[in-house]
Amino acid sequence: MSIVKDINLAPSGRDKIDWVKNFMPVMSAIDREFSISKPFAGKKIAVTLHIEAKTAYMAEVFQRAGAEIVITGCNPLSTQDDVAAALVESGLTVYATHGCTAEEYDDYLSRALDFEPDIIIDDGGDLVNMIHTKRRDVIEKIIGGSEETTTGVKRLHALAKRGELAFPMIAANDAYCKYLFDNRYGTGQSTWDGIMRTTNLVVAGKTVVIAGYGWCGKGAAMRAKGLGANVIVTEVDPIRAIEAVFDGFRVMPMDEAAKIGDVFLTLTGDKDVIVGRHYPLMKNGALLANAGHFDVEVNIPQLEELSVSRRRVRNNVEEFLQSDGRKIYLLAEGRLVNLASGDGHPAEIMDLSFAVQFFSVSYILHSREKLENKVYVIPEEIDKKIAELKLESMGVSIDELTDEQKAYLNF
Repeated sequence: MSIVKDINLAPSGRDKIDWVKNFMPVMSAIDREFSISKPFAGKKIAVTLHIEAKTAYMAEVFQRAGAEIVITGCNPLSTQDDVAAALVESGLTVYATHGCTAEEYDDYLSRALDFEPDIIIDDGGDLVNMIHTKRRDVIEKIIGGSEETTTGVKRLHALAKRGELAFPMIAANDAYCKYLFDNRYGTGQSTWDGIMRTTNLVVAGKTVVIAGYGWCGKGAAMRAKGLGANVIVTEVDPIRAIEAVFDGFRVMPMDEAAKIGDVFLTLTGDKDVIVGRHYPLMKNGALLANAGHFDVEVNIPQLEELSVSRRRVRNNVEEFLQSDGRKIYLLAEGRLVNLASGDGHPAEIMDLSFAVQFFSVSYILHSREKLENKVYVIPEEIDKKIAELKLESMGVSIDELTDEQKAYLNF
């Protein structure tokens, strides 16, 4: 039996799902084809993702392709309760409530595994971690799965490096049609959408500190610049750092950036990016936000320890009063600001990302016998097929190589 906040919210959730369907033509093309052939008939899929409208549409496409679906959230603040209710009405099993406790979150993951899935779709690696630690009883039945995020893929590689990964996983995040668009254009836009709708403050003229210049950091820096901000990048990788310099941004250590930043945005996937020594350096009114998967990039316990008081001043905004009267503001409890304070990535972007998920799972299902317990990327031809479907839906055509050109390039 599903666990959601209020089943009566379902009509609102259905409206959201129906809205995004209009802007996800690749997933709709997949739906039309595979709802007839039903390649996942008889298979159980456990999905752990941010439960919002785009995710919901993907889950329903899997359902119409024959799968039996159980879905739970991958972040306590990103579940939209009306969308969760709508999925229950569609016949899916759902364990997700917005603002659930850590204990409830773990319970929902465990309930999803009670489902005894054949395939898993993870976001951030919590489900895979639970399988390998607390729920090894379900390993034998699992064919494999896919992982949505950079953070989760790093955790998978760590497991594989130690020889502990118990089944093959596709790094959906590492497909070109995922990270080049989702991480850059999706994170770039949705992060600033979350910050702006939460604070109602101008970005132009402010000094924005972007911690981490991976694909997510590139997107966030690009959008901040477009909004008129003065952008500073902090990095630990010299290649990414010089790339940021060549892209026109100032680069410096966080110890220096802390003194001049107005808005701080972490996107590293690591912990303790902003810590105790940085807070006394910050301006009055500094805003702290995170777009990395876990709420550990901004060290909140150290901020609280240095503060005289902590109080909520707006929805998803907490004020930390310092002993000298300065106020430092934390958005969305340090969790993913684009989902905890917004609607996540645009539908057109997730159209690509979830097409990658669909074909990743399909690849796992049909290639299991030749796959080892390793981390894989979907084959290039599948990546290109997704891009071709997207271009076709946009009315964009491209050139094709002639036979002579192929011969010249030794194809």
